[in-house]
Amino acid sequence: MNRNGVMEKEKKQKTYRQYILFKWSVLLILAAALLAAAVFAVHAGSSGISVWEVLKTLFGAGTKQTGSIVFGIRLPRVVTALIAGMALGMVGCVMQSILRNPLADASTLGVSQGAAFGATVAIICFGAGAQNTASAASAVNISNPYIVTLCAFIGGAVSTLIILGLSRFKKVSPQAMILAGVALSALFSGGTTLIQYFADDVQVAAVVFWTFGDLGRTNWTEILIIACVSAAACVYFMFNRWNYNAFESGGQTAKSLGVNVNAVTYAGMAICSLVASVVVAFVGIISFVGLLAPHIMRRFVGNDYRFLLPASALTGAVLLLAADTFGRLAVAPIILPIGAITSFLGAPMFLYLLFKGVGKA
Repeated sequence: MNRNGVMEKEKKQKTYRQYILFKWSVLLILAAALLAAAVFAVHAGSSGISVWEVLKTLFGAGTKQTGSIVFGIRLPRVVTALIAGMALGMVGCVMQSILRNPLADASTLGVSQGAAFGATVAIICFGAGAQNTASAASAVNISNPYIVTLCAFIGGAVSTLIILGLSRFKKVSPQAMILAGVALSALFSGGTTLIQYFADDVQVAAVVFWTFGDLGRTNWTEILIIACVSAAACVYFMFNRWNYNAFESGGQTAKSLGVNVNAVTYAGMAICSLVASVVVAFVGIISFVGLLAPHIMRRFVGNDYRFLLPASALTGAVLLLAADTFGRLAVAPIILPIGAITSFLGAPMFLYLLFKGVGKA
């Protein structure tokens, strides 16, 4: 190799190192922002606990009162927001890749609504939920999280199978997938309403409150379930990061690179359905987090899924935590439903993407 060739190779290597360094810098900044947002979220509230007292309490040096507030009330809520936000961010990122649809998300494809229908069946028909008289923090208590999760997964899986069938056998366009998601959302919402019609007042009130979305109703056992499912999904998604990169060039190109497109698609959608269903089962419907997070981070890290997946997860956590903190502080002491806040954030982005770019996907 001549001198010019060597210099050109070294230049490319330097450019690639700078590229990688920038991506890692974005991830580190996101992690730092998430940590700061988490500490602020634990600190924010009517009790007047300072940030320093929060830090001391987290490290075991706080008072009994601050420990009760931090570990008993605020920390479970913050951890739920972190884990659920990461899960929804990853799910949206993977769905947009394997369906090659920039508007794909658990909420826009009807997966969340299907999961909500399944959870409603569990709460009303199988007695897995009832009015919570022991605590004023939540109006509903999930007495059997396992049956709720199973029913929610079945409901989400039905929606997923329909979307996959349309994508696989009918070769529908990205626009048609979203229309199918709207139809499925209406179908499952109608089913949920029909079940509520035959329920008693307490059950209806419990389901309606549950559907609003609430990060404060989870206990540590339920948080552990969400964390385990999300962590396993994260490992699988990161293991397939190169396959998702290949998908960016189209299905045929991915096949030519040795990717088993059908297996990656079906397995990915099944895992996305499971993760979204588990999140919905425990915290209610939280819309658009999975839509917003990947699109925000594509502007910084591009479509390289080695970095887009973790960046989407971190951004999803930041968005959900920020939305929940806003909901707690905006009209304190009233806590606004998190589902409504994320919908107000996500709906304008959805419309922007719909009119700007979905036809080019």
